[in-house]
Amino acid sequence: MLEIRGLRHDYDGRTVLSVPSWDVAQGDSSLVLGPSGSGKTTLLNVIAGLATPTAGTVRVAGEEVTRLSPAARDAFRARRVGLVLQTLHLIGAVSVRENLRLAQRLAGAKVDDARIDEVLASLAIPALSGARARDISVGEAQRVAIARAVVNRPALILADEPTSALDDGNCEKALALLLEQAAACGATLLVATHDNRVRGRFARRLEL
Repeated sequence: MLEIRGLRHDYDGRTVLSVPSWDVAQGDSSLVLGPSGSGKTTLLNVIAGLATPTAGTVRVAGEEVTRLSPAARDAFRARRVGLVLQTLHLIGAVSVRENLRLAQRLAGAKVDDARIDEVLASLAIPALSGARARDISVGEAQRVAIARAVVNRPALILADEPTSALDDGNCEKALALLLEQAAACGATLLVATHDNRVRGRFARRLEL
């Protein structure tokens, strides 16, 4: 599902990321571990097509992302990749439903309100459908961000430090939600973190 070969990314003349080889099978869940500044976010950005590496190749679901044009990367990411970023980037002025509808439109799909209802129900937030994103709590916003990431049934879900600002109880809930939603989509899940509380939930790891 994910194949990385000879990946390197330089910034200001310094190598900030180096991954000689890494494979992750479809449906597997893996951790990307390392301290702040080790290149975790850079790796996720390269996999998602948000950054171009200095060298190497990244193949996702058979598509060599590193060879795509910027427009083709945007289209591929919208269709096949679900992102849960450190900053959630919900559109605060519109409803939760409209945030998910926008994700469907950006993927080139028809708006599917039944799918939106299904995802919101699976995350125990159906009552938030009509609420403006700026009016919901931080924990609710995190669930909406996960809903947005999975609404298009992505092949790959990337989560960047999803638990770093959470207490122990909410950390466990966030991990459970990500794992449950990935399993429901049959998606590969990659979680980048320096949070040691997460280690026990994942058998497969890449340490940077």
